[in-house]
Amino acid sequence: MHTVVHAAREVMKACRRAFADMRWNCSSIELAPNYLLDLERGTRESAFVYALSAAAISHAIARACTSGDLPGCSCGPVPGEPPGPGNRWGGCADNLSYGLLMGAKFSDAPMKVKKTGSQANKLMRLHNSEVGRQALRASLEMKCKCHGVSGSCSIRTCWKGLQELRDVAADLKTRYLSATKVVHRPMGIRKHLVPKDLDIRPVKDSELVYLQSSPDFCMKNEKVGSHGTQDRQCNKTSNGSDSCDLMCCGRGYNPYTDRVVERCHCKYHWCCYVTCRRCERTVERYVCK
Repeated sequence: MHTVVHAAREVMKACRRAFADMRWNCSSIELAPNYLLDLERGTRESAFVYALSAAAISHAIARACTSGDLPGCSCGPVPGEPPGPGNRWGGCADNLSYGLLMGAKFSDAPMKVKKTGSQANKLMRLHNSEVGRQALRASLEMKCKCHGVSGSCSIRTCWKGLQELRDVAADLKTRYLSATKVVHRPMGIRKHLVPKDLDIRPVKDSELVYLQSSPDFCMKNEKVGSHGTQDRQCNKTSNGSDSCDLMCCGRGYNPYTDRVVERCHCKYHWCCYVTCRRCERTVERYVCK
């Protein structure tokens, strides 16, 4: 459970970081497990959160195996393919297979045994959790460390390691932006999730799905789980989602000045320390009306 708690904290940080520049900034995730309606209604936002949560639990378990924090597992297996010229397999790989196995058991169990709630919501959460684990699988990459005289890197020891959770979150955010709205519709003897507007094709295993459209999150509305964007900071020079025009929903913004103290004029002294001066500068910031 210590690993699961660590994963939950990482989900909060990764989600807030990924959506810091958007109207919906994942702030309601900090109320977990008592989610607001933005994460309970089967929205695009809940699709992202369930996918990231599933990925984070498996990520944390895989890393905990590598660090020796879990007694039931150890390093991941040595890959069967050759590592390439000048490389050799070694080190301690992240145990992705064990992380995926145990993570899926933990993430999916509530949806499989829960008797309350709609079947459509359960299917949506199970699908999106699997998309999260798929994104985690895609993040597995070869990492290497050099060996040799005077750093010559004549040989490299390599292993398979996972990218950081923030990288997985960035991948899932891309899928969030292109998520597919679905409906729960009979197909044969069972009901399945099928695209609402594209009934000619089944839902892809790689795409996030949602059942309910989201509000624009411009104004505070607890009935739909919207916190609004009043007093949110915006970027006056940006053309993206963090621009004052988009973030403030056309309501305008208020400028204010802020004093920032930072280290400056740093100098290295042999051997071995650095001294810096403290400089103060004034920056102009903008917040939505």
